[in-house]
Amino acid sequence: MKNNLLIVWTSGDVEVAKKFPLLYSSVMLDRKYWEKAHLMIWGPSILLAKENTQIREKLVEIIKTGVEMSACIVCVEDYEAKEELEALGIEVNHTGELFTKALKDDDEWAVVTI
Repeated sequence: MKNNLLIVWTSGDVEVAKKFPLLYSSVMLDRKYWEKAHLMIWGPSILLAKENTQIREKLVEIIKTGVEMSACIVCVEDYEAKEELEALGIEVNHTGELFTKALKDDDEWAVVTI
């Protein structure tokens, strides 16, 4: 049975961010939907995390619930957002490794991409 969820958030749309990946991420561990959860920030979503105060505040709240977060190092460098994301507590790394592992793992990880 899959007990871990990886959400790959790529959309740069504010409404999409607020109404799904951030909303769901903020409650999924407290409500015990998953044992482990990871929000991966990739592509244009990084720009939202860098520039939008409401999004940044929500990300900090989500981290406090125990959701792990990482951001694509290539995208972070493209958007010049490393300092801002690391200040929020988001790990900047080669996200392709976890993404690939989760996609190949039929037993432990569920993956959803937005």
